[in-house]
Amino acid sequence: MKFHYVASDPTGRIIEDNIEALNSYDVLTLLAKKGLRPISIKVVRNIDVNFKKFFGQSVTIEDKIFLTKYLSLMLRAGTDLFRAITILIQDFEKPVLKALLIEIGNTLEKGQPFYLTFSRYPRYFSSVFVSLIKAGEVSGNLEEVFLNLSNSLQKDQELYGRVKSAFVYPIILMSVSALILLLLVSFALPKVADVFLKSGFKVPTFSKIVFTIGLFMNDYKMIIFPALFVSAFILYYFFAKTVPGRQIVSRFINKTPLINKVMKEMALQRFASTLASLMKAGLPILDSLEITADAVGSEELRQALLRISREGVAKGLTIGEAFRKEPYFPMTITNLIAVSEKAGHTEDILNTLADFYATEIDGRVKNLVAFLEPILLLGIGVIIGTIALAVIVPVYQLVGGM
Repeated sequence: MKFHYVASDPTGRIIEDNIEALNSYDVLTLLAKKGLRPISIKVVRNIDVNFKKFFGQSVTIEDKIFLTKYLSLMLRAGTDLFRAITILIQDFEKPVLKALLIEIGNTLEKGQPFYLTFSRYPRYFSSVFVSLIKAGEVSGNLEEVFLNLSNSLQKDQELYGRVKSAFVYPIILMSVSALILLLLVSFALPKVADVFLKSGFKVPTFSKIVFTIGLFMNDYKMIIFPALFVSAFILYYFFAKTVPGRQIVSRFINKTPLINKVMKEMALQRFASTLASLMKAGLPILDSLEITADAVGSEELRQALLRISREGVAKGLTIGEAFRKEPYFPMTITNLIAVSEKAGHTEDILNTLADFYATEIDGRVKNLVAFLEPILLLGIGVIIGTIALAVIVPVYQLVGGM
């Protein structure tokens, strides 16, 4: 967050400038360190100027992996952080990343914390990413934090890459089938229907219904197809961007057995991986649980973690006891966390759980796709078969009546 301050130095000279800080208390602390007496402090509205200049560009997960891995290597080689950023500015050709790195360099020149620049862009850098860097900066262990971040991001990329690639074939199948159906209904079917309906031949009721639908769609295709496109966009926005829409999707997922299992395991994998990274970086357990709750992507799991944090650990329970009271988690997870807490290697167990769930997700997604493919083929076959039957039946009757 950016603040504008007016302050006076020990000689009485008035100084006015902008400063980056998390809150006004941090501003007062920074001013006190500089020997300045505050006169006024105001919040400056933070505008994502640098990123808006590069419309269509974004910071991808590949960019973040390269950035964290590079910084880890540079710090391990003994290069200071400011020098490493300066070298990176020269190496990167992507304008949006150059802008980000220049801003980081300016932040460091002003003596401000390194993580502040990332915290200004929550769209690109999650609270977990920012918290890990902040913890590494405070503890003086940025090199290890960057290495862990790089490995964690790479694992996430590989997992989601496998999930996406598994759904490529069903998506292609649906798209091609929809295109074929569109061509049949818009061009082929109306011509056949027109011949039969205008010839005076008595068409079976079933065929007449299909022909009427085809002719209607052909006559009003300039209205129907744009309307379908707009409706699809509105539905996507409602279900993806609004709270009621996401709640409906969540309820649907919870009632769909195969999808429910995949989504739950993905949330548990994110939970284990995120909590392990935060605890390894040295964040307090309460902060780690709160940050993890916002990162898991499941409202049910989020509420469970908040209860563990606020109603369990915060009230004096051990981590294992707090997890055992929460029915959302499988017994395997709660028992492993309780045992590992006593042994003092909770982070290692959480990392093992994250790897285990990543493997499970891969297998479940393959099973889900294998289940969906024949259903999709059957559905498409039924639709195209219905159209074919509507054409063949009257043709057969016509030929038979000759």
